[in-house]
Amino acid sequence: MATAIGALEAEASGEGRRDRGGLFVATIFVGSFLLFLVQPMIARMALPRLGGAPAVWNSAMLVYQALLLGGYAWAHALARLNVRIQSQVQLILLAAAALLLPIGLIARTPSADASPVFWVPWLLLLSIGPLFLAVAAQAPLIQRWYAAATGGRDPYPLYAASNLGSFTGLLSYPLLVEPRLSLAEQSSLWTGGYVVLVVLTLACAAVLPRAGLDTSDAGYTAETPPALKRRLWWIVLAAVPSGLMLSTTTYLTTDIVAVPMLWVIPLGLYLLSFTLAFGERRGVAISICQLSPLILLAIGGLAIYPMPRQPWFNATIELLLLFAVAVALHSQMYRTRPAPVYLTGFYLCMAIGGALGGVFSALIAPLVFDWTYEHPLLILAAAALVPQSFMFDRVARLWEDRARARYLTVATAVLTAVIAVIAIQQPWPWLWGRATWIGAGAIALLTFFCIGRRLPFVIGLIGILLLFGGWDSIQLSMTPNARMRSYFGIYTIRDDHDIRTLAHGTTAHGLQILTPGRERELTSYYSPFSGVGQALLRLPGIAGPNARIGAVGLGTGTLSCYTRPGQDWRFYEIDPVVVRIARQSGKFTYLARCNPGARIILGDARLSLERTPPASLDFLALDAFSSDAVPMHLLTREAFAAYGRVLTRKGLLLVHISNRFLALGPVVAAAARDGGWLAAEYYDLIARDSKSARYINSSNWILMTRDAESLRSVIADPPPGGEWQPLAAEPGFAGWTDDHATILPLVKAFR
Repeated sequence: MATAIGALEAEASGEGRRDRGGLFVATIFVGSFLLFLVQPMIARMALPRLGGAPAVWNSAMLVYQALLLGGYAWAHALARLNVRIQSQVQLILLAAAALLLPIGLIARTPSADASPVFWVPWLLLLSIGPLFLAVAAQAPLIQRWYAAATGGRDPYPLYAASNLGSFTGLLSYPLLVEPRLSLAEQSSLWTGGYVVLVVLTLACAAVLPRAGLDTSDAGYTAETPPALKRRLWWIVLAAVPSGLMLSTTTYLTTDIVAVPMLWVIPLGLYLLSFTLAFGERRGVAISICQLSPLILLAIGGLAIYPMPRQPWFNATIELLLLFAVAVALHSQMYRTRPAPVYLTGFYLCMAIGGALGGVFSALIAPLVFDWTYEHPLLILAAAALVPQSFMFDRVARLWEDRARARYLTVATAVLTAVIAVIAIQQPWPWLWGRATWIGAGAIALLTFFCIGRRLPFVIGLIGILLLFGGWDSIQLSMTPNARMRSYFGIYTIRDDHDIRTLAHGTTAHGLQILTPGRERELTSYYSPFSGVGQALLRLPGIAGPNARIGAVGLGTGTLSCYTRPGQDWRFYEIDPVVVRIARQSGKFTYLARCNPGARIILGDARLSLERTPPASLDFLALDAFSSDAVPMHLLTREAFAAYGRVLTRKGLLLVHISNRFLALGPVVAAAARDGGWLAAEYYDLIARDSKSARYINSSNWILMTRDAESLRSVIADPPPGGEWQPLAAEPGFAGWTDDHATILPLVKAFR
């Protein structure tokens, strides 16, 4: 930030211009800060109303990109006017949008069967659309005004300050704002920032020349308008990093590390890439551009290689690749930028490309692909676009002749295909266990000498991607009902000898034994040795033979095999694809064998339970996590109040808190303390027995009830290998509410 301000102040040297540089930088910084502070803030506000769909963020990002496009289009339309008139019109828009303050959601609630695919954009557009659009238009307009106020100085470095502001706003939310402020306080903070932005914009308007921009300035007339081909080039260069940012987010949170708020890092690096690419000091950006083909060659294939035991290493590779590609392609845009008079059109093309990349990753890919195929496709697109030059003069001379270059390209393709087939088929014993790395290394060495020629380089990278997980993924996609994708995630069904598992992302969500006669056996987190198993086995003695049982999260339907005659079962499931897997795919038969008449209520569980009559359940199991990501709105004080309302006085609430990354016990303990629940935590150690490890997973469950006798009935006499312990609230932890929640104190790596 200091570097950007210093550079611009130096440019604006001369009488009265030093202060102008700082003023314009401050204005553009504050606007971008507010723009990216509101993104996670409004998504957080929407959780209780829209539910905890893991793809809500991608949908929200798509809305933000569309609004950003609208803001840039508005700025481009104003560019035809004198800058003084521009400032007056923009100030009127800012004043009109201020009528929607304080920022928040409109008072609408989705119906039970409403799809978040449509509800998220609709709600966000109506809630923050005008405010977001008005602030989004600031970045190109302020740059245009800066050029006018300084007699035609280069305004593009201000975009570096703009993205630094965006980056700061984005990181401020999870690190500073969310942990310390309630949603109401956050809204007040944003409103105060908006007032500051209006004041700064007024100050910028006050220093604009009365005659507007002097179009006789050579910097404005020395260049003809950008041709259509050049504009399309900008759109493509903007689309690939935007799509890759979203595909990286999806791939990270689905297949590598399912940590909530992880989307902040890819978006932050994406924004930071603009700061480097558009900065005046070009050294780092130029170095990354030169290294980008080598980075793609070295780690591009590893970007989809499954490494479940090294999730953080794999995540680091993903983020490094995204950052290198974004800097390289955004630098290409900066290198081909037009004269300042065409600045708004340049940014409009950038916004169009960003929106197209978002549409591809957030809307088209989930409908077309059953896995995150958009991720390797965008990596290949990046390989075709990054700047390339031959590594050695001799190699360059070898490719100079066009006829020879064609033969070399064909030879590269044939050799890559042969190596890939050998590595996949592994025809010789000495290749077993080594074929992937040997084959990928051979293709990488061949491709190294193709750097400088885009087509053979892309062909080589395709071969590496196929070896590092691509071919296995294609085979799985060709297997009927083996993998399915929906708005809520990617589900994979695999057979391993006598067991069949269902995984959501990287987390197993149930398994069934295929051995004849054992298909009804209770497995995974739901065995009789688990906390939920213990509670369900003792439920008839608490609620009688006609107990009413609810389960949030269907999975494979394993819990249905606890059904006894007379009981009324209902499952609350948000994803129709999960219902198809459990009931119609023919892969899992728990529901068909144990309780074919169980009711399945589609929609977000909390919203459905809030419409359920009071005291209508005797038992409720909460197991609705997506991979290891936590639907925060299901664990707030208000959510537990809703659970308590639908349960009878003696009712039991079982909460599954097994998680690789977050310690969720303090959240539930705080909710129990605030809601007057009695609670105990169950540690299932039986699964650590090697004889049971293939069928039973260790799990942690918390039992909550308002009746002391019900609690004693469940926790008395636990089975060997199980242990109930009283649940005490953690000192200093306030718990989660709809108005205030943060995961930072719960991250196991920080505890």
